[in-house]
Parts: sequence; C-alpha cells; structure tokens
Amino acid sequence: MSEVRVLITAPEGFEPVYAKPGDAGADLRSIVATTVPARSRVIVPTGVSIALPNGYVGLVHPRSGLAAKHGITVLNTPGTIDAGYRGEIMVILYNSSDTDFEIAAGDRIAQLLIQSVEKAVFTAVDKLPDSERGETGFGSSGRA
Repeated sequence: MSEVRVLITAPEGFEPVYAKPGDAGADLRSIVATTVPARSRVIVPTGVSIALPNGYVGLVHPRSGLAAKHGITVLNTPGTIDAGYRGEIMVILYNSSDTDFEIAAGDRIAQLLIQSVEKAVFTAVDKLPDSERGETGFGSSGRA
C-alpha cells in the first residue's frame, strides 16, 4: 500500500481522520452548528483545506448512518476536489426527510476519499466501435 502525502490546514480536532483501520474514507466534521431544514439543502463548512498531488482527486461521499437514520446525504455525490483547489472543503448536505436535522460543531457529516486519477485522451472519430450494450441508455438493463 502506498501513501499519498496530502497537505492540510484545519483547526485542531477538525483534521480528516480514518475512524478504523482499513476505512476508505476519512471523516469530515462540521465546524459550525447548523440546521438542515426538511426537504432542503445547506452548505456546511469543514474548516479543512487540502493540497493534493497532481494525479489525485478528493471525493466527498455521504455517511451511510446519516443517510439511513435521518435521510441526510451529500447532494452532489461525490463532491469533487481537484488537485489544484486550495479553498475550504464545503459539503452540500441535503435532508430528504420531513424533519429538520440539527448539526453540532464537530459532528461527522461526510467522508473524504483520496483516489488516483487517469487522464483520458479524447480522440474524435466518425463512428464508435460496436459493443454488446450498443446505444441502449440509462435504465435499459432489461430488469424492471
């Protein structure tokens, strides 16, 4: 397993942390107390800024417990943090329930995954090669 050096700035106690050995995502915490109103969204600051090496991306994913128990998810899942971005990581939380959801400063609100990225070379052609799926679109797996 290789390590990726990620430079961060964060208030003490708000650094991303892997809760358990083997976890893919490091917890991101809210730096403020706020409410996510029912059926609405809120941008929640984390106090964390990172510098990723070129060739890597940060992906912000929802926490499964918040989703299952309270209907709270990350709206633009996964949120993308490019290697060149140096601003604060903000998490767009959406409340899909009919009840307001309270967040205290320090609550875990999302997970940050760091992954390597392959750069594509886009080549214009007149016709794409055939495939088993062909041109069938979203939701066309043949299953109801």
